[in-house]
Amino acid sequence: MPTSVHQLDDGAWLSVNDSREVNVSDLWWLARHEFCDCAMADFLAEGFVEIGVDYPNVEGRIAGQCIACGESGVTDWLTLGRVVDPEEGTFSPVDTESVHIPRRRQRLADASE
Repeated sequence: MPTSVHQLDDGAWLSVNDSREVNVSDLWWLARHEFCDCAMADFLAEGFVEIGVDYPNVEGRIAGQCIACGESGVTDWLTLGRVVDPEEGTFSPVDTESVHIPRRRQRLADASE
């Protein structure tokens, strides 16, 4: 069964299989990031900008600001959760209170190269 993943309410929610799973307004601890100059950004999520799937992970880029230094912007890709059972469409969101490491998506080399 395909898993439906999309944003709701102008980027306020991540919906998986028509169920609101991850919302903004949470604080995320970001480590090894390029968002601001803080060693650990205390990032207030304000809205999902992009949502993508790198199976089994559901990822997103989030707009917001570091509440320690005030820097605003958009994160690199963060894992928002994981589809743990594609047959049933079961989704497990990440714990936003744990430490997260944003990463840039990498494109695999084309087979013809």
